[in-house]
Amino acid sequence: MTKAGDHYWVFAHVTPSFDANRKVCGFHSNRRVPRRDALEKIIVPLYADLARIEAGHRNGKEAVSASLAHLMNTVTAKKPSYDEFIFSL
Repeated sequence: MTKAGDHYWVFAHVTPSFDANRKVCGFHSNRRVPRRDALEKIIVPLYADLARIEAGHRNGKEAVSASLAHLMNTVTAKKPSYDEFIFSL
């Protein structure tokens, strides 16, 4: 979300950072902007579906579980893996 309260879409790859004892001490993120056509045709409608599914559950854990199941079903219907789906956008 921007300072003005607007939102913008990015793909974020988050990776943990480790200290000398191999304990997670932070995270860093690489981001890229998705193609406009991928946003309009795939990402925005999928996000709306996931938000609708989550809103249909009173329990947060069940809401996330249901939306994750829908996401993975959508992904596997289009590509063999989540990574391949994301990189195809």
